[in-house]
Amino acid sequence: MGFKCGIVGLPNVGKSTLFNALTETAAAQAANYPFCTIEPNVGEVAVPDKRLETLAALAKSATIVPTRLTFVDIAGLVRGASKGEGLGNQFLANIREVDAIAHVVRCFEDTDVTHVEGRIDPLADIETIETELMLADLDSLERRVDGLTKKAKGGDKDAKETVDLVNRALALLRDGKPARLVERKLEEERTFRMLGLITALPVLYVCNVDEGSAADGNAFSAKVAARAKAEGAAAVVISAKIEAEIAVLSREERTDYLAAVGLKEAGLDRLIRAGYGLLDLVTFFTAGPKEARAWTVKRGAKAPQAAGVIHTDFERGFIRAETIAYHDYVACGGEAGAREAGKLRLEGKDYVVADGDVMHFRFAT
Repeated sequence: MGFKCGIVGLPNVGKSTLFNALTETAAAQAANYPFCTIEPNVGEVAVPDKRLETLAALAKSATIVPTRLTFVDIAGLVRGASKGEGLGNQFLANIREVDAIAHVVRCFEDTDVTHVEGRIDPLADIETIETELMLADLDSLERRVDGLTKKAKGGDKDAKETVDLVNRALALLRDGKPARLVERKLEEERTFRMLGLITALPVLYVCNVDEGSAADGNAFSAKVAARAKAEGAAAVVISAKIEAEIAVLSREERTDYLAAVGLKEAGLDRLIRAGYGLLDLVTFFTAGPKEARAWTVKRGAKAPQAAGVIHTDFERGFIRAETIAYHDYVACGGEAGAREAGKLRLEGKDYVVADGDVMHFRFAT
């Protein structure tokens, strides 16, 4: 199951530097973790999770396999992209294929790095990109609404439901508001997602700051954080320059470097976790002598769906899931101890997977 986070931003905000740091970090992990660069602008990175190493030690696992998140470096956006300016068409085609947006915003001053708009104003930059995305969504819906309306008047039930959502989204977009603000019922969610609206995607603002502001941010990033809070989005502070420098270092060298610049952990680790949280994902584990492995499912997924992430046959023939909560697994010293203490539960098809569950699936072939 793949989850993609698209990295977007104006030119010269540090977007590609950040992506290159991500992929360099992943390449450095390749000796221990699976990694693949699918295309030049697509990379998969391991999601940091200390629980996995703990489980591996208890299960005496030969290998550790973390769960992964895909980042897509999308062509730089400029004013007028919705009308095909710059690489607008390529940008819009790529961004419709991601599950969330990591919006890199320039929060640093550097006379050697020009700004496409000639000034440093992160909130204005956000408005520029948000406007282009809303214009693209507006154009997409306006081209479809007449046809859907005709079908709805002809008695097509699905078209009637869809055109109602389209009209609600159009009202917001015409008012300069993103489609993610459309009020909708749970049963309408699937139809709404099928509209493929860019501004319906969850957003993470990545404040790219100077090296000296990497730990605590600056006045620019504070403005972005306030905006994120107001609109229910997320924000993370990172120095792409620092991340690019430490990406190729060994674990020991990275620790020393981070300590020297006053950071407790790499900004990329925070970014990856924030992207994971933005997508509303949870992690479950499998652990044994062969490997300890982390797996990803959407929050609310049931046991058969989790089994299907491992192999489709597991979902089709699902019987039950032997489940141990992470804290019980650790407290009891592993699976055998948890079983003896009565902490191993047999869960059926309606069980909703909890973050940290250690699971073993029984299935019929």
